[in-house]
Amino acid sequence: MKRAERRDPARRGAAASDAAELVIPRATYRVQLNAGFTFRDAAAIVPYLAALGISHVYCSPYFRARAGSTHGYDVVDHNSFNPEIGHRDDFELFVAALRAHGMGHIVDIVPNHVGILGADNAWWMDLLENGEASRYAAFFDIDWAPSNPDRAHKVLVPVLADFYGTVLERGELELRFEPRSGSFAVFYQSHRLPLDPRTYPRILDRVAALVSNTELENIRRSLAALPDRQALTPEQVAERSREKELHKQRLAVLAAGKPEVAAAMEAAVRSFGGTAAEPASFDALHELLELQAYQLAYWRVAAEDINYRRFFDVNDLAALRVENEAVFEVTHRLVLQLIAAGRIDGLRIDHADGLYDPAGYFRRLQERIAAVSGRRGTRALYLVVEKITASFEHLPSDWPVHGETGYHFANVVNRMLVDSATRARMDRVYRAVIDEPLEWRDVAYECQQLVLRRSLASELNVATNQLARIARADRRTRDFTFNGLRTALADVIACFPVYRTYVAATVADSDRRYIEWAIASARRRRAATEASVFDFVRAALLLELPAPSDELRRRMRAFAMKFQQITAPITAKGIEDTALYRFNRLLSLNEVGGEPGNYGGGVRAFHADAEYRVRHWPHEMLATSTHDTKRSEDVRARLTVLSEMTTPWRDAVRRWSRINRSRKREVDGQQAPSRNDEYHFYQTLVGTWPLTEPDPAGAAAYRERIEAYMLKAAREAKQRTSWTETDAPYEEALLQFVRSVLEPRDNNLFLVDFVEFQRRVARFGLLNGLSQTLCKLTAPGVPDIYQGNEIWDFSLVDPDNRRAVDYPCRRALLAELQYGDASAAPRAAAQRMEDGRAKLLVTWKTLQLRRAHPQLFRDGDYRRLRVRGGQAQHLCAFARRFRQQSLMVIAPRLYRRLLGDEGGLPLGEGVWGETLIELPREERARLSFRNVLDGAQLQPVRQGESVGLLAAHALAEFPVALVAAGCETPDDDAG
Repeated sequence: MKRAERRDPARRGAAASDAAELVIPRATYRVQLNAGFTFRDAAAIVPYLAALGISHVYCSPYFRARAGSTHGYDVVDHNSFNPEIGHRDDFELFVAALRAHGMGHIVDIVPNHVGILGADNAWWMDLLENGEASRYAAFFDIDWAPSNPDRAHKVLVPVLADFYGTVLERGELELRFEPRSGSFAVFYQSHRLPLDPRTYPRILDRVAALVSNTELENIRRSLAALPDRQALTPEQVAERSREKELHKQRLAVLAAGKPEVAAAMEAAVRSFGGTAAEPASFDALHELLELQAYQLAYWRVAAEDINYRRFFDVNDLAALRVENEAVFEVTHRLVLQLIAAGRIDGLRIDHADGLYDPAGYFRRLQERIAAVSGRRGTRALYLVVEKITASFEHLPSDWPVHGETGYHFANVVNRMLVDSATRARMDRVYRAVIDEPLEWRDVAYECQQLVLRRSLASELNVATNQLARIARADRRTRDFTFNGLRTALADVIACFPVYRTYVAATVADSDRRYIEWAIASARRRRAATEASVFDFVRAALLLELPAPSDELRRRMRAFAMKFQQITAPITAKGIEDTALYRFNRLLSLNEVGGEPGNYGGGVRAFHADAEYRVRHWPHEMLATSTHDTKRSEDVRARLTVLSEMTTPWRDAVRRWSRINRSRKREVDGQQAPSRNDEYHFYQTLVGTWPLTEPDPAGAAAYRERIEAYMLKAAREAKQRTSWTETDAPYEEALLQFVRSVLEPRDNNLFLVDFVEFQRRVARFGLLNGLSQTLCKLTAPGVPDIYQGNEIWDFSLVDPDNRRAVDYPCRRALLAELQYGDASAAPRAAAQRMEDGRAKLLVTWKTLQLRRAHPQLFRDGDYRRLRVRGGQAQHLCAFARRFRQQSLMVIAPRLYRRLLGDEGGLPLGEGVWGETLIELPREERARLSFRNVLDGAQLQPVRQGESVGLLAAHALAEFPVALVAAGCETPDDDAG
């Protein structure tokens, strides 16, 4: 059955049945765990989060990762806790703290990849030692038959800082004997490269020349008799695995018991060392390395020749074949044990689009969870997936999950705050500044092509190899060349409208549309290319090629599914990590999952998104800031104000460019920084400038943050410098420009002018932030708060957004709200918005309502509310209703147009006049409503045929309103 043919009522019925068997979070709070914020630190903030109204702490990965990891996604062992975060007892302490406050937790898991290289991943060490005969060879996605025959049956290991021959002949590769394990390995910097035990006799022959020992000779013969790496029957693999360990242990015992043998071992390995001035002296080590299951290479080789699938272009993160049942069971052993023990209450699946068969993975995961937990239903545990969807795209309805992790919502609510009427004007501002016309679609295409040529060329080569073999199997297509197919595939990928499709046994209607879209776009861009090659690619992706044998049919399906696995990382690297740093028209739109070409969305689009979600994914996570966002929610909310003041913004940028002209340098005949980078810089300052004037230390810290960010942004853009091709003179010119512009001196004309302009923007940005926060906390779905963002936070992309959070400050602010004068708090918070109380008030009050009435938010419907009057375009209003409980949300927008440049707070009749929010028909009989944020009682009024609430009354004391009725007593299931 095709996805499009499945009926939603049945799916919703199943979802409702599942929901009765599990806990849907009321609200989550994301914490980034690492050595600086451990399980015990997380346990310490649980009372504060409980008081705030959070139901579930949402943890970054906490299984064993690479030493020093600040994020946890470089997992090296899925079945043990990261000791830098804490051990099992620390974890149990954290869980106990949660349970004591009636809370649970969700953990972010990484099924897709694993940290490799170095020396800390046992699976990878075994793979390097044994190649295809490793017990873990099937765990990794490796092309053992690459197009280069010299690399057949080998895995490329691109860890060298220079060309292989140069590194070898400098003596940087050191052969060592490891006496504890009886192993031989080559070491390079932090990397351990184990030798195939079948090649040990090459070393032991030199040992035997120095010392005579019968046991040594017996071990040498036994090692030489091990099954070859290409002996791949299960019995041969098992024999090799068993016998190699036995003989290595014999070697360890011999060396430990016979000092003369140990000394000879050391002398033998030293003899492979060579002398730097004599290249031929390294021949023996080179010959030994050539016999291994891996080929050492310069790290730059990886882009074109790497033959293991990676996480994006990160060489030390290797993809796992989790579609293999054995891999699934091993990598999920501990997490399933913790779920069975009631320690974990939900999962977030990282990088779902990297999975070979996402639907199959989610089904297997939920089935295993149901089996170990005893729960019923296809959704046995709350499960959300990291998935980037386009504005026109929806999550596949047959996935047994609860939705996405919030990027889609973040972009929808942000676009609602943008003044879409100013698109043409903002285009003119941007083009005038950078002095060139840029179209988002063209920038995106060029950046994806760039990534395909550079960092992910090898992934394209693997897919092209597969397609070329299919082409050669048919006399009608065998004339398609490798380069022709590669060019066509690259064009199709660069034109793909979504991150990936989900073709499996059949092709869904939506997948067919996306493939046809990409093929048509590629044809237009590459008119000179023979049309038949695109016809062939189209047929291959849609599984429509003739397949006279089962083997050819299997290869065709394998190609289509492999293609899907590479479009997502290429799109991510091309769009998120390149194009979003090049197309700088309005940076608040340059977000993960965002579409900078879509300038604004409006209230209707917000309502349409919420209505779809309440019908299909009512428990999806809603986010506005995450560990991956390019800018925090409050930075975006502030930058969005620029869409309402394009003329003042244009004039300001012109003034700043003139003032700072002398601070630029010339590098390679061009200005440094470039005009585009300079424009990016000014927006970054507007978005992140502190709300209060910092002291000298604070100013220096801020300058360092901006320097680090601008350097990262320039490298990500890959125009004048990059991570792999750094241009030191350009980077120094850029950093010197930042330092000079931000120099805190009395005659800095730029800072005087900038601060005055920025203050006008900042006030409206805070108001945007309140509207954004209220919408997230009340729209259908599960709201997530990123660590620290319950008050204002003006962070940039990681690592800036992983700085320590000041929880004592937040506790103190919350205590003031809890125990202060409730009636005076809203107006006071609105008048002093800079201190964060206003945002915290909205968060706390709304989360308390969610705690008291969880069913209203979990199961309530959604209705857009009609707004009438002169300021109707400035309001987003909607209602949630469950049985006799209802609430109405009133969130203003476009504040600067509403208030004018010198305006105060958006309160009362002077601002809102007779603007009316119409009540739903079933609510019109109520005599009064309660404003949850300020406690005021509101009475409906009639305007002609309309009955509703006056915006002037609802927004008399505070800039946003949350109006409730029928919510006087808590739900039975509140907690």
